[in-house]
Amino acid sequence: MLTTERLLLAELPLSVVRQRLERPAFQANLALPDGPQPVIFPAAWPGDALGFFPALLETEASSTPQPGDDAVGQAAGGQFILIRRRGCEAIGLIGQKGDPDAHGDLEIGYGLNPDAWNQGYATEALAALLPYWLARPEVSRVTAETARTNRASARVLEKCGLVQVGES
Repeated sequence: MLTTERLLLAELPLSVVRQRLERPAFQANLALPDGPQPVIFPAAWPGDALGFFPALLETEASSTPQPGDDAVGQAAGGQFILIRRRGCEAIGLIGQKGDPDAHGDLEIGYGLNPDAWNQGYATEALAALLPYWLARPEVSRVTAETARTNRASARVLEKCGLVQVGES
């Protein structure tokens, strides 16, 4: 769990993935710094990342359980819910797109609910998570891709120190 001025960045529990696939809006109790609290998950959450959720569950199903694993408490590796501290509402998702490659490049992605756009939340979350990712010994560089037409997302990356290296 990481805390910023306006956000809590909580690892995405697989139980939340399952709930979101079952219904568009719900409330779930999550372990937050002040203890278990209800978090509101509106229908807009997690935006485009929803299409990725079945793959998260498939990865979980194919992984070998480790001693002490609890299916309810398992987290979707490398995925974090952006929770607005005021109101305890999930407003986005940020995370890694797989493991680092052979060169140590870790690709990340993020998305926010439309009502949270253009308020600095993505920049705040990425700035908090970059040191976490870069502190891992197997990660030498964090990368991200954004559409040429998505200037706001490109600006988030620039503000956090990522440098454009190409266009496709």
